[in-house]
Parts: sequence; structure tokens; C-alpha cells
Amino acid sequence: MKVSPVSKLSLVETVAAAITDRINSRQLMPGARLPSVRAFAEAMGVSKSTVVEAYDRLGAEGTIVARRGSGFYVAGKTRPLCLKAVGPQFDRAVDPLWITRQSMQAGPDLVMPGSGWLPSAWMPSQAIRRGLRQLARGPETNLVSHDQPLGFPPLRAQIARRLAEKGVEAGADQVVLVDSATQALDLLCRFLLEAGDTVLVDDPCYFNYHGLLRAQRARVVGVPMTPNGPDLATLAMHLAVHRPRFYITNSALQNPTGSILAPAVAHRILKLAEAHDTLIIEDDIFGDFEGEPSPRLAGFDGLERVIQIGSFSKTLSAAIRCGFVALREDWVEPLVDLKLAMSLGNSHLSASLMHGLLTDGTYRRHLAEVREKLGRATAPALRHLEGCGLKAWLEPSGGFFLWMQLPDGVDSADVARCALARGLVLAPGGAFSPSSLGNSFLRFNVAQCTDPRMIPMLQTSLAEGAMARPKRVA
Repeated sequence: MKVSPVSKLSLVETVAAAITDRINSRQLMPGARLPSVRAFAEAMGVSKSTVVEAYDRLGAEGTIVARRGSGFYVAGKTRPLCLKAVGPQFDRAVDPLWITRQSMQAGPDLVMPGSGWLPSAWMPSQAIRRGLRQLARGPETNLVSHDQPLGFPPLRAQIARRLAEKGVEAGADQVVLVDSATQALDLLCRFLLEAGDTVLVDDPCYFNYHGLLRAQRARVVGVPMTPNGPDLATLAMHLAVHRPRFYITNSALQNPTGSILAPAVAHRILKLAEAHDTLIIEDDIFGDFEGEPSPRLAGFDGLERVIQIGSFSKTLSAAIRCGFVALREDWVEPLVDLKLAMSLGNSHLSASLMHGLLTDGTYRRHLAEVREKLGRATAPALRHLEGCGLKAWLEPSGGFFLWMQLPDGVDSADVARCALARGLVLAPGGAFSPSSLGNSFLRFNVAQCTDPRMIPMLQTSLAEGAMARPKRVA
């Protein structure tokens, strides 16, 4: 570690903050011995007197204690986990949780092309109301009872049938219901990971993977994406060097790029995973936006090494908390035990409602309508964004995301910060990337790009963002 020459903190404050960050992120636990003054001064590139003063300040605050003749130690009890202190320190405008927070707190006056969901007006609200009324007239158990350990059997059977349509053969007893795909991934992390394990993710990937994996103390390594899937040479190298516990990816309509896994790439991924004894978690949350199903890793693999997760939050309703995990039979019981220990099960009301919407034709008709709307919205959104000087990394075959590259020298965090001041919520690419690959990109939701205020606000934000930091001189 070296002190940044442009840091707004004094040298003493910088040293003290470095120690505090390590305590907050639990890299230094209570009772842990700190480096000697000489060693820490050399590591930070500062004088010994600076470190001495920083240690004195932390001692006065009660953060560390000095033991005569022994050194300095972390004091007190284990602090609550601070996700902001774990992993890389993002500019707040590219923090993965920043996008979620801004989108969820947005008022009616904000324009949100960076959000990750469809407009409320696109959702089948009337059909959901009818489904709720039908449940209210049904048995009381639908309204007041816990669900079965694996989840509502009719819905699990329906999900198994839907998986088979995509080439994934799974019995109903291999499907475990949960309240969301995020909960599914959280359960699997608790089920599979030990602190310090390595996990491979796509670079870029869904930004919430970063926050969730940091909460599990996992080490995250990115695999660059191509229009046909992950870069296979880099994937092979990381598998050999890092020996990851699992690799998490979207096979269909990858978030944020919209790419689809090519069959040959899928075959090679599975061969590499087998050779290096690595598991794969396949997040299929956007798969239903495809007109014709593309290859699924879980289908080729038969759920031996691949676990598939999904939910209906993006396609139908974020308020109906209903997701699933499809996995090998011998892992079902221990995963269900963990689910019960963490939450006493999933929502029986949501599962019953979701089953009704699937079986009465609502879901099928709604998806057909949404796919048609997205098809009509994509071309105009792409044309308008390209008119602002942005370039599409890929023109996707479905879904609602466009991964757009900014002009040379413009950073997505600067643009996002300027945009938010004008009431425009963007999704800066740095939040999606564990490296710097995403810094020159923005993710756009074509369904949220119809507001006539968006393009003028974006043009102004791009101009202001381009002036936010000086260009480097070669």
C-alpha cells in the first residue's frame, strides 16, 4: 500500500483509515497484532513518526491497544460487518449498492434508464389482483400457513415442466422454492463456500453478485465476456491458478451485456469445470425473455455439476417474492435444512399465487406481450443512444439491456454522478466489473428509455462527465 498523492486526508489520517478499514472488513480481528511501526511505515511509504501518531490516535479512540514490550493489538469485540469496507473501494457513484439504492428510492420525477426492471405499467396488475382474490376465497391455509420444506408441490412440478422446455431435466423433488434468486444465491454461498474461497464471475456481471460475495468473504475473480460467452482462455487460466469453488454466470441474455452462450462455448465450459473440479451456478433469471431457448449449461450437464437458479421478479412482479433452485438430488435435503434454519421456509402465499398465474395462462400471454414491446423499444433506444456518441458492445437478440460504450476518455462514474444531479439515474459500468473493464460503459434498460427527457439530460451529463477529470497525456 502506498499513500495517494491526491488524497484529501493527511498522512496520519490515511494510515489510521487503512487500519480502521481492515478492522471493519474483518481482515483484522480483535486480538490481532498490528505490524510494527517500522514495517507499517515501509508498507505505507511514510515515516515512522507518522505511523506512531496514527497508532496513538487509534489508541486514544479505543480501536487498538498497546502492550508494553509486545506491540499494538486490535481492541474490543468483533465489529458488525461493513460491506463498504470489504473488497475494492469504489467511488460511491459506482458502488454496486448505489444503483439499487437510487433506483428503489427514486421518486416519480426521476428518469431511470439505469434500473434493472420493467416499468410497472408493463406488468399484469389486473391479473395479479384476480389471483389474490381467488386465493382469498380459497382455503385458509393459503393465507396463514407455512409452506412445505421444499415449497408448494404444484408450483415445483410446474417449474420442473418449464425447465424441461429449456432442455433441463429435473424432477419436482430437485426443485427447491425460495423467495428470490438473490436468496437462492445467498443460500448456495452459505452451502458451498468457506471464507476466503475464490469465486469466478463474468466481467462484467450483475452488480449485486459483488456485494453478496463480499458479504460471504469470498475472493472474486472476473472472466472477461465475449458476445458468445466467457473468454475461454482466461477461464481456463483462472480455473488452473485460483481453483475456484464455483463459477456463476448467465447463459441466456447475460446481465449487463445481453450476450447468449454459444453451444460450443457451453460444451468447453463444462469440460473445463470437470477437469478442475469446479461447480457452476447458472442464473437463468432473464431466460424467459428469449423467444427460443438458447443452450443451458444445466441442460447439457444434467444438474451434476451445474446448479440453476431463477425467479419471476424480472418477468412478472418483484412484489411476488418467488424463486427456485434446481440441483442434484443428494444436495436437496441439506440445502432445505439450511433454508429452514435461515428463514423457516419460503412464502406459501407467493408460491400459490405464482402457480395460479402460470396455470391460468396469464404468464404465457404476459411474456408474449412483453417480448413484443421490448422488440419495438430496442431499435429506437439504440438509435437515440448512438446519436449521443455511445456505441453498442452488442446488439442483443432479446431482453431489455444495452451495454453501451462511452466516448474515449469519459468515465461512467463521472457521467453517473453528473446525471444524478439532474434527476437521471444511470447504471455506471464500473459497478458491474471486478476490474476496470466496465469503467467506460453504461448499462441501459430499453423499457425505461422512452421518457422524452432522457436524451437531453444524458447529453448534458455526458458533456459534463467528459470535463470532470483531465485526460491523460500519452
